[in-house]
Amino acid sequence: MSNKAAVLAAMLEKVTTEDGFIAALDQSGGSTPKALGLYGISQNEFETDEQMYDLVHQMRTRIVTNTAFKGDRVLGAILFENTLDREFNGKSSAQYLWQEKQVVPFLKVDKGLCEEQNAVQLMKSIPELDSLLDKAVSQGVFGTKMRSVIKLANQQGINDIVAQQFEVAKQILAKGLIPIIEPEIDINSPEKADAEVMLKSALLNELGQLASQQKVMLKLTLPVIDNFYADCINHDNIIKVVALSGGYTRDEANNKVENNQGMIASFSRALTQGLSAKQSDDEFTEALNTAIESIFTASKS
Repeated sequence: MSNKAAVLAAMLEKVTTEDGFIAALDQSGGSTPKALGLYGISQNEFETDEQMYDLVHQMRTRIVTNTAFKGDRVLGAILFENTLDREFNGKSSAQYLWQEKQVVPFLKVDKGLCEEQNAVQLMKSIPELDSLLDKAVSQGVFGTKMRSVIKLANQQGINDIVAQQFEVAKQILAKGLIPIIEPEIDINSPEKADAEVMLKSALLNELGQLASQQKVMLKLTLPVIDNFYADCINHDNIIKVVALSGGYTRDEANNKVENNQGMIASFSRALTQGLSAKQSDDEFTEALNTAIESIFTASKS
C-alpha cells in the first residue's frame, strides 16, 4: 500500500469507528460577514473581500491551532476553497489538520445556490469541479461537502435536489474522495416533517442504486421525529450521517443530536457560538473547549 493510500485508509478508519464530530469551518463569501459579526468583527472593519477572507482565516487559524481542537474529539473539519489555498502555522491547511491534529480534512465544493424553484434551491453548476477535486486530492483532502436547500414538501423539488446531489457525488467518488451529500431542510419550514418523509424516500432510492464500493456520507437537518433517519444511518453505502445545526442554538442542536442514535454533529455557528476576537487566549481556549466538549458528548450518544 502506498503512503497516500495508507493515509486515506487511516482517515476512513477514524471517521468510521471513532467518536467525535465534524467541525464546519467552511463559511464562504455570502456567509462570511455574518460569521465575522458573530465573532465580534463588524463589517466596517474591512473594505475588500481579500481583507474579509484574511480576517476569517485568522479566526479559523485561532480555532484549529488551539490546544482544545484536536482529533481526540474532532473527527474532521470542512474547509472552504479559500482556506485550502492557505496555511495554518506554515503548513498547508489540509495537511496541517491531519498531520498535526489528526483531524480529517473535507472541502466544500459547491458554488452556492440557484434561485428557488419547486420550493427548493438546487446547487449552482460547478464547471471546474474536476480541477478542484484534483487539487483536493493533491493536498490530502479526504472528502467533500455540497449543500442544497429544501423549503417545502415539494416532491418534484426534493427529487431534483437528491438526483443532483448524487450525480455530483458520483463524480467525486470517481476521484477517490468521499462526498458529504447535504440536502438541508429549512428548520423553519412549515412542512418540515412532510419534507423529511419525501427526502428520506428519495435518499434511500438513490443509495440503493450505488455500487457496493461507493460509500457516501449524509449531512441532514435534525428531524422532527427522533431516529427518523435510522434507515439511512444503517445503510451499507453510508459511512456516517452528520447533523447540521441549521440555526438552532448549540444547546438545542446538542439535545437533538443526543436524541438521534448514530447521528453526529457537523456544526458551524453552533461550534463558534460564544467565541470572540476580543477574548484573551485563555478566555478563547476555555470557550472553545466548552463548545467542543458539549458537541463531542452529544455526538457520542
